[in-house]
Amino acid sequence: MAEMGTLHEAFVEELRDTYDAEKQLTKALPKMAKAANSPELKEAIESHLEETRNQVQRLEQVFAAVEEKARGKHCEGIAGIIEEGQAVMQEDYDEATADALLIAAAQRAEHYEMAAYGTLIAWARAMGHDDAADLLQETLDEEKAADEKLNELAEGGINEQAAQGAHEGEGDEEEEEPVGAGARGSSSRRSSSSSRRR
Repeated sequence: MAEMGTLHEAFVEELRDTYDAEKQLTKALPKMAKAANSPELKEAIESHLEETRNQVQRLEQVFAAVEEKARGKHCEGIAGIIEEGQAVMQEDYDEATADALLIAAAQRAEHYEMAAYGTLIAWARAMGHDDAADLLQETLDEEKAADEKLNELAEGGINEQAAQGAHEGEGDEEEEEPVGAGARGSSSRRSSSSSRRR
């Protein structure tokens, strides 16, 4: 019978996954910064890129603290989040909407990482790896601060600007349509799209 895995082994697997996630983000963040229209958003992403590079080094210290070799294991979760973010960047949106979508993509990545670091800290503390837990806590605090900064940017004007452009020019078009045409038009579009799915 095969030996059962231990919490230490699960911790190391999660650590490798997170290490790879951070490395993937060091490649994705420069593209996001380049795509940002708001100077404040660009600066926030560039600042978090520097933090992310430091977080990679900090994870190497965590590996050393638990006497394990620093190596990554491909993180499918962050790869999917990055892929979604890149797809959004290729769409044709007005500047404010594009920035709102970039913030959404960045926050998905932050929340994924916050969940991973929270788990790693809890497991490290449970096993008595206090030095490793302290290092991981430093990174979790940075992730939370980055997420808060993104919130401030979104609520400080980017979402509002995007919302202002959301319905511009729609009122006149609606008045020219016969009553009920919008509802019928949308239902026929739904039925044709659902028939395509079949």
